[in-house]
Amino acid sequence: MFSHVMLGADDLDASRRFYDATLGALGLKPGREDDHGRIFYRSPAGVFGLTKPIDGRPASCANGSTIGFAAESPEAADAWHAAGLAHGGTACEDPPGVREGAGMKLYLAYLRDPAGNKICALHRLPA
Repeated sequence: MFSHVMLGADDLDASRRFYDATLGALGLKPGREDDHGRIFYRSPAGVFGLTKPIDGRPASCANGSTIGFAAESPEAADAWHAAGLAHGGTACEDPPGVREGAGMKLYLAYLRDPAGNKICALHRLPA
C-alpha cells in the first residue's frame, strides 16, 4: 500500500544511529545518505527515510501516529526494542508482548525514537 515513509529529524546523526541499530535488528542494512543529506533504508517491502524538514523549521512528532516495522519473530521484535533503548530511544506503551483483539494475535514492541516519533515492531502470531 505504501511506497515509503519519511520522518523529520533535527539530529540526523542521533536518528541514524538509532535506526541503524533498530532496523539492523530486523535485518536491514545501515541507512545510506543521499546528496541532500537524507538517510534512506531500503527493502523489497518499501523505503524508510529520515530528513531535516525542508521548510527549515524544527521537526516534530505526530501525536496519535505510529509507524510499524514488520518483525519476523517475537525475538526479532525484542532485539529491535533492546537496540532502540541502547541507542537513544525510550520505552512507551506497554512492555513488549502479545496483544489480542478483533480476532488477531500480535506481538508488539513500542518505542519513541530520538526525535519523539512513536514506532513499533510487529509480529503477527497465529490466531
